Amino acid sequence: MTLRKIAGLGALLSLVTPGLAMADEVVLNSGDTAWMIVATAFVLFMTIPGLALFYSGMVRSKNVLSVMMQCFAITGLISILWVVYGYSLTFDTTGMEQGVVNFNSFIGGLSKAFLSGLNTSSLVYAVPESVFITFQMTFAIITPALIVGAFAERMKFSAMLIFMAVWFTLVYAPIAHMVWSGNGGLMWDWGVLDFAGGTVVHINAGIAGLVACLVLGKRKGYPTTPMAPHNLGYTLVGAAMLWIGWFGFNAGSAVAANGTAGMAMLVTQIATAAAALGWMFAEWLTHGKPSALGIASGVVAGLVAITPAAGTAGPMGALIIGLVAGVVCYFCATSLKRKLGYDDSLDAFGVHGIGGIVGALLTGVFAAPALGGFGTVEDIGAQLFTQLKGVAFTVAYTAIVTYVILKVLDVVIGLRVNEEAESVGLDLAEHNERGYNL
Repeated sequence: MTLRKIAGLGALLSLVTPGLAMADEVVLNSGDTAWMIVATAFVLFMTIPGLALFYSGMVRSKNVLSVMMQCFAITGLISILWVVYGYSLTFDTTGMEQGVVNFNSFIGGLSKAFLSGLNTSSLVYAVPESVFITFQMTFAIITPALIVGAFAERMKFSAMLIFMAVWFTLVYAPIAHMVWSGNGGLMWDWGVLDFAGGTVVHINAGIAGLVACLVLGKRKGYPTTPMAPHNLGYTLVGAAMLWIGWFGFNAGSAVAANGTAGMAMLVTQIATAAAALGWMFAEWLTHGKPSALGIASGVVAGLVAITPAAGTAGPMGALIIGLVAGVVCYFCATSLKRKLGYDDSLDAFGVHGIGGIVGALLTGVFAAPALGGFGTVEDIGAQLFTQLKGVAFTVAYTAIVTYVILKVLDVVIGLRVNEEAESVGLDLAEHNERGYNL
């Protein structure tokens, strides 16, 4: 079985009945199950408290609770939507046929809505389907939460909740289905490689973040008013939590405790370390001093970039992916942002969007056994084109649909808090609380 088939096997077996599973000799593996339960907890840990701390440390003190609140609220909201219809829209394979493009190539059906048919005997690969559902739920949670970094300090809480619900339904679920649902899925049939979410999670969230910060406009006073992070200690602790949790994100995507998971763990560590150093030295050379914020951002850039390649890249491929991502993301989050003038508050696009694109493209290169990879890529040029096609489609689809959602919401309820609320801070204006009571 190829690694690519393993990555989508959960989707293909998610509709398997216990009787058919027994006929095909699919049996519960307690080791795989134990690992996937741990990996699931790791990925949830990435959002709360990891991402919540990472982002909240970078905003001003008057907005620290608002960012944490958004991460917690998204966790609750998406968990329920995933159970009601998200899992079904993502992994229902009804009507899909390899090589045939139809409606179900873009989105799943509703046969698994409200987790219909789920019981304690349901298996996906060799683990309980309930574990697979929860594991994939944590991916669905962190993706919209990443977008928060782009519009931090200026979006209404009510508008944020509605936007995330609609975005999850119209953007996340379709992209995840197209990439991961198996034979008949649009990008699956194209041959796009995305082991753990470079396209589904990071490009998706990064592009949505860029569109959101453009539609909402710049924060009051940006870029002339100093807006320094209020607590970089939070950010460093959050980055450390993300680094640890990402082993569940990448190694868990093998859906087994096997050699693929082990290699995914190794290459994740290598790429992350390389990106942290790449960002640090790039900043050191251009600004004269390395910063704590810089190395924390480099860590996340490396984690993002290795995500799509974690199941196919070898150690040296991971090293190169990490170095490239660290340097490229540094310049995009600093020089490019200043030049173009957009206010991506916490660099959701500069790190996740750009890092995801770098990783997705380089996956097509370093999945090749000729370059030390463990994929089945023989024609690097052809696979690189396939990866580029997947990136381009995701960028276009996400940008257009996100823009429409935001513009409609802006007309209906308004997206942005007023100037007074922004000046006071969203902690008081939106939640009537202070992060720090002196």
